[in-house]
Order: sequence, then C-alpha cells, then structure tokens
Amino acid sequence: MAPYIDAAQRLHTAIEIASNGKHSLVNEIASGLHINFDDPAAAIDAIVNAAKQQPYAGIIAADDMASEIAAAAAQALDLPHNPPHAVHFTRWKHKARAKLQAAGLPVPEHWIVKITDALNGKLPDVRYPCVVKPVNLSASRGVIRANNREELLKAIQRIQPIVATLPDEEARFIVLIEQYISGQEIALEAILKNGRLVPIAIFDKPDPLEGPYFEETYYVTPSRLPITLQDKAIQTIERACQIYGLNTGPIHAELRFHDGVAYIIEVAARTIGGDCARLLEYASGYSLESLVIQFAMGNSVDIKPFDKAAGVLMLPTPRSGVLRRVEGVLAAQKIPNIHAIHITVREGHELVSLPEGASYLGFIFASADLPEQVESALREAYARLTIVVDPLWRIEGNPMTG
Repeated sequence: MAPYIDAAQRLHTAIEIASNGKHSLVNEIASGLHINFDDPAAAIDAIVNAAKQQPYAGIIAADDMASEIAAAAAQALDLPHNPPHAVHFTRWKHKARAKLQAAGLPVPEHWIVKITDALNGKLPDVRYPCVVKPVNLSASRGVIRANNREELLKAIQRIQPIVATLPDEEARFIVLIEQYISGQEIALEAILKNGRLVPIAIFDKPDPLEGPYFEETYYVTPSRLPITLQDKAIQTIERACQIYGLNTGPIHAELRFHDGVAYIIEVAARTIGGDCARLLEYASGYSLESLVIQFAMGNSVDIKPFDKAAGVLMLPTPRSGVLRRVEGVLAAQKIPNIHAIHITVREGHELVSLPEGASYLGFIFASADLPEQVESALREAYARLTIVVDPLWRIEGNPMTG
C-alpha cells in the first residue's frame, strides 16, 4: 500500500484507502474506509456510500483479495472497470485453467481433486512430475511439486492446514493438480486499454523454478529472450485477458515457455505489488503506481522505453524460525550498481518459509546499462548477506501448570 500512498502524494492526488486496517499505524490506512473483505456485498455498499459523500475518480485494487470488490464497486459507480466476472477468473486457478482450455489456449494437463478424496487414496491418473496448488492463494503459497504418488499425497497433506481457515468454502476443500511444465519463466507488467495490452516491462526470472517449492527470487528487465518469444508472450497474455473478459487497468502476468509453446501460469488484474515495483523507477524514472493512478483517473498515460536495465532480488526466507539479524548489509550496498537494500522483517519477528509462508525477508534493487550487469550485482550483493535465524520454540499446553 505504501507505494500507492507515495505515488498519490507525488501526483498531489487525494486517495482514500479501503481496508480492514482500522488500527493500522499508517495514518492513511487508519483514517481510511474500513471494510470487511469476507463480506463482499457489505464492502461494496460501504464504498458506494462513501462515494456519495466524496465522489471518486477511479478505483484501484492493490491485491488479489480486493480485485473483485474493486471491480464491482467501480461498476456500481459507473467508473472504468473490468467486469467483475472477468476478475473472478483471475482469482480462481481451476476456473482460469478451464476457461483458457475451452478457448483453445495451451494449458498444462490438470485435475481438480477434493482434499478428503485424495487423502483417502482416491486420486486421478496424474502425470508426473506434477504441481499441486490451492485454488485461490498467491505468492506461491502452498504450491508444491510432486514426482510420484507418495510425494503427491504428502503435498496434499501439507496443503490441507494451509487452506483450512480460508474464508471461501470451495478453497478449503479442493486443490488443483497440474502437469509440471519445464522451461524459461517470465513475468509481464502491462496496462490494458480498451482490451489492448500495452506492455510496460517483461522480466526474466534467471533462476530456474523447478520446485519442490516455487519461491520467486530474481526479476530482471529488459528481457534477454529473443524478440519473437517476447512478442509471443505479449500476444498470449493479451489473448488470455480477452478470454477472461478483462479490458482495462493494470495486469501482472506470469508465463512459461516449453518447446516454444507459451503456457499461462497466472494473469492477475493488478500490479506486481509491494516493493517489487520500485525496480521500474530505477529503469524509467517513474513509478508503476503513478501510471496506474493516472490511468484510473482517465488521464493520458505515456509509457516510455526504459533508459536502463533494472532488477530486484526478493530475499528468500531460508527457513522458518525467529529472525535474529541480517549481517553484511553495508558490504552488500557497496557493490557497484546496487541502489538499495530494504530488510522489511525486523529482528525478533517470526519467519515462515514456503510453502506455508507468503512474504519476503526484504528486497535488493539494482540498475545498470545491461541486464547481465544487474543480475551479477544482485547475486554478488546477496552473497555478502548472512541471514541468522533461530529455531522457534513453542510452548504446548498451559505453561503455569505444565
């Protein structure tokens, strides 16, 4: 949320943040509109009623959880928006796969399985290796590769407590199993204008994402893939947006190439989110959030070619436990082409690694003339860091009685 607050301040634009952060220490959130995301109808009514007091020029969803509510509220207020049913497909992996497959877009072979059936030994004839994942979580949470039936059952057992408390009943009881697709993975940041995809950046993911978990690490732009593959990626993602029915606003998509075929991993009706988007400022001089705010308000948006290459390393969580300290930050900051290192988790806080976790330890940003220089700087800076994590000892039962 902070990048949107910063961007609005730079644009001298008033924003109202709708969230469940009533007791937030961030003033803009604490003083904003407080809604319950678990009650979409009431949340939409609250946004519409607030607009009667102070009309909005546009509505932006900052994350997946808010995307359907934002689309429905914008529709009710006759503001630019994606159809809510189209946004719905971007949030539910199994529905997205079925929609793309029905339209003839290449998707991995996949199966929808009830968790209880799977744990009772009722599994379809799955092709291995495969990837099992919750149907509506993000940030690779709960995504596990399995190379055989035994590993698949263990993966589903591990996913069960991850999804057990989700608000959507459907998400608590089923998982999606997909054939594992090897190959180069990329991410795309873009804006949809009247159904046409306008690319902002294509990010290479130079580390192979092969499992057993799929933690994002390096993003580097511009892409070093051949232009023909970059064009295919843009065309495939634009086609996926059309199939879903998306037509306006930011898009964050992920795609993997296998034997020259482009397979959609994800299409989300939002920006990349969090601190990751800051890398675009190092390449272009303008922020992604500023573009999105101006677009949402109906202003002309000029997307210029980047002046430099840029990249980010999303610092992986090495293991679960208590963060004691991160050593070597000053040495890492001295590496040429490194712009900033943000450690976002404070000492003494609990770390939860994948597949249960869903957050990063921090971010390293770099820019240079060439993407190879960016990647090299990020890797060298990371090598200077030592992350000290202690075990987390939990007290079972009543500590007063033993």
